[in-house]
Amino acid sequence: MDTATTSKAEIGSPIQDVDKSWDDEHQQLLQTLPEEQEWVSGSSLHLYQGFWYLPLVLKHVISCQRHFQASDSDVIIATPPKCGTTWLKALTFSTLYRNQFTRDENPLLTFNPHRLLPSLEYGVYLNKPCPDLDNICVYKPRLFATHVPYASLPTSIKDSDCKIVYMCRNPMDMFISFWHFRDMLRVESKELLSLHKAFDKFCHGIYAHGPFFEHVLGYWKASQENPNKVLFLKYEDLKEDISCQLMHLAMFLGVPFTEDEKKGGVVEEIANICSFEKLKELEVNKNGSSQSNGIPYKVFFRKGKVGDWSNCVTPSMVERLEKLIQEKLNNSGLTFKLSCKTSKP
Repeated sequence: MDTATTSKAEIGSPIQDVDKSWDDEHQQLLQTLPEEQEWVSGSSLHLYQGFWYLPLVLKHVISCQRHFQASDSDVIIATPPKCGTTWLKALTFSTLYRNQFTRDENPLLTFNPHRLLPSLEYGVYLNKPCPDLDNICVYKPRLFATHVPYASLPTSIKDSDCKIVYMCRNPMDMFISFWHFRDMLRVESKELLSLHKAFDKFCHGIYAHGPFFEHVLGYWKASQENPNKVLFLKYEDLKEDISCQLMHLAMFLGVPFTEDEKKGGVVEEIANICSFEKLKELEVNKNGSSQSNGIPYKVFFRKGKVGDWSNCVTPSMVERLEKLIQEKLNNSGLTFKLSCKTSKP
């Protein structure tokens, strides 16, 4: 299964005309949007509806906004970048579809989670502004993923009865993970910003799909207003008690674990097969790569730890982020803790 595969349009076809028209419109739009340099030299970001996007990704986001038609049975996985997206995809896939394949035939054993669960802006709308959604997802109900903030989701997602599962992470761990991720993806001829310069941009919200706090607060407020539609999770909570969080997820999705499943160890089995350690050691994730963009799957598995930021940052950086957390989350009811001590002066 390749979520980004599309058929070639004949020269002069209506589909090709639509694609060409959208290409021209996209280029004109970019010229009107604020622009900043991304963390890797030679790359730029554009501000659209309050959030920063790489130019090509923005094209896919707008296509999705215009054309995606949600079904009431759909499930949308939403995260900021580097906040456990791969893990949440695996957990949701294995929980939602657990009765559609046998335990030893879980597709995660041979396919990366990003291939099994397509991203709207990085997969579904990668090659066409109007893809055939009915042929995208093999399993039902349909399951999609996105990094798009809540306010910029397609109207059909917000207005339908589909479910949204959102997961965020301690912002310092997210920042460190994202910085390493950009470093692993850059070509040798391009330079990555120093950690301090990248942190300054992060604090100003300038990175792909940033700013962080506005992204998190959008889904947090939606979950408070409609908890039956939006489930808000924290990466650290899943690390602390995965079994409890999995049962919570299954209940939210409308597929609660039965007593027999609980006694039979199904919850623990899903937690194990979706664990960072298990996924990282699978052959497909060690040596495979995305068919749509060629990204090696191994870059999605670095450490997966809570508090790894303490080995990288300075006390002054921690102090700045703590003040930012207090400022941005004041009176929201949402909290993050930076509890680890920094090891650098």
